[in-house]
Amino acid sequence: MDAFVLAFRIPNLFRRLFGEGALAASYLPVLTGELQRDRRAAWQLVSVGLVWLAVILGLLVVVLELGLAAIWLAWGDVPRVRLVTTLTAVMMPYVIFICLAAQVSATLHALGRFGVAALSPAVLNIVWLLAVWGIAPFFAPNQQAQAHVLALAVTIGGVLQLLAQWPDLVAAGFRFDYAWANARDALVRILRAMGPMVLGLTITQINTLLDSLIAWGFSSGAAGPEQIAWLPGQLHYPMQQGAVAAIYFGERLYQFPLGLLGLAVATAIFPLLSRHAARGDRRRFGEDLTLGCRLVLFLGLPASAGLVLLAGPITQLLFERGEFTADDSVRAATMIAVYGSGVWAYCALHVLVRGYYALGDRITPMKIGAAIVVLNFALNMLLVWPFAEAGLALATALTAGLQVLLLMTVFSRRQSHLGWRPLIATALRTSLATFLMTAAGWATLAWLPTAGGLTAEFVRVLLPLGVCTLVYFAAIAVFARNEFRMLYAVDKSS
Repeated sequence: MDAFVLAFRIPNLFRRLFGEGALAASYLPVLTGELQRDRRAAWQLVSVGLVWLAVILGLLVVVLELGLAAIWLAWGDVPRVRLVTTLTAVMMPYVIFICLAAQVSATLHALGRFGVAALSPAVLNIVWLLAVWGIAPFFAPNQQAQAHVLALAVTIGGVLQLLAQWPDLVAAGFRFDYAWANARDALVRILRAMGPMVLGLTITQINTLLDSLIAWGFSSGAAGPEQIAWLPGQLHYPMQQGAVAAIYFGERLYQFPLGLLGLAVATAIFPLLSRHAARGDRRRFGEDLTLGCRLVLFLGLPASAGLVLLAGPITQLLFERGEFTADDSVRAATMIAVYGSGVWAYCALHVLVRGYYALGDRITPMKIGAAIVVLNFALNMLLVWPFAEAGLALATALTAGLQVLLLMTVFSRRQSHLGWRPLIATALRTSLATFLMTAAGWATLAWLPTAGGLTAEFVRVLLPLGVCTLVYFAAIAVFARNEFRMLYAVDKSS
């Protein structure tokens, strides 16, 4: 599992860099302008973009596959290296199809069509589940062969994600029209904007990849303490085998509220901010960006508290069976709780960075992001020794919170005024409601029995979750009605 997770992170990072992250953020404002000016020119831009993206990514994948082959020839006799290398090689073509799918999604967003694009990632999950349940069992007990089956399923899932969105794009009026000369200027603007965006939009993903690489390199395969042979002195490995997998399970759980809340708000608000910027309406821009930040605080703070509170029960319900032991549950739950504490910050980052990009400022998020990556790495190396893999997650959560504060402060001083008073008021009222919610959830969890099979595990997740939801919105209704009205304000603004 450690090898599969590390191998999957490499093409997945390229997806975030060149697909739904930097490419979409630089491409969407330009395409929106083309759609308002000339629909045929917009289709020409989409066509040229798809062709050149496929060509560039195809060449990139060939180069990376050759690099992996060289690593395999040099260190293929090391079992851990051989397994990671072959799994990465199988999944690398996924980069091409998922990045093309991300461009199609961004095109649909510019056209105001969100449904199919939002559902398309489920295709990968479906393919994965079919491979796990329908194909991998035939290769048991060879776990390495089963891992390769899942790797192939990832690549197939990328192909199907692209195909699933194509009919909706055609229904929106798209007709392939490759006209390089007409689309060149717009494409150059996209590429110029994309470079600085690569770092600004993917800090959390880069930090998590660093977490996984450190966990892989500083994990011992022995049952007891083992010295690190390749470092001077007599240092012992701070982590045990399985640290990379524990990080992955923690990330999977915090990505759920991030996708449901943070990315949803950022995706919906980005075209709106782009229109304000195009009209030069800085007042409305600042108001709506403040509204977006307040909304992610309103939704993200209770999501963070909920993950911390329910990390143990969720892990037992979803994972603890088969070869996933009670000790594995403790490790995974710790990662879910620590990563989950930063959900509010991960959500806010996507909104804030898109605020900069809507105004054409791509350098500031890049500079702040570069500093955050360096700080995160330093904290990783400091915290991993006393806290093992939990120290890696803690560094990511802390640096994400710091990045949010820096982005908000710099934006308010240099770009457009943010409503600090309503932001602070929302944070305080939401924090109070979250505290009451957490106390009620903790009391409910303490009252429930800790054993009793699958039914009891469901109850230990669903009952505290229901109690937390009721208490949170009851508290909001009593002393934070303005925050609840934000949902209607967002609807009116959009």
